[in-house]
Amino acid sequence: MSNVIEAAVAALNDKLGGTDFDGSAKFVIEGEGAVVVDSSGARASDEEADVTLTADTDTFQSMMSGDLNPTAAFMSGKLSVDGDMGMAMKLGTILG
Repeated sequence: MSNVIEAAVAALNDKLGGTDFDGSAKFVIEGEGAVVVDSSGARASDEEADVTLTADTDTFQSMMSGDLNPTAAFMSGKLSVDGDMGMAMKLGTILG
């Protein structure tokens, strides 16, 4: 597992902070791998999810640090969403 994926898992679990996320979402970080978020938290995985969000490493890190709002990333084309848009919005609210 890459350092980027390890850091992503830690950052997502930090952001979730015990919040019960009642769906599943997969973050695909281009060139690095994937992280799945569900009711168990975040983990390195490439399994199917309700929604898949894809971004490059810089975009993902900017969203995790709070420098880039997930909605703004999507609207500017830096983040692509495939699947349940409602689930993506719910996750965006949690990660905020």
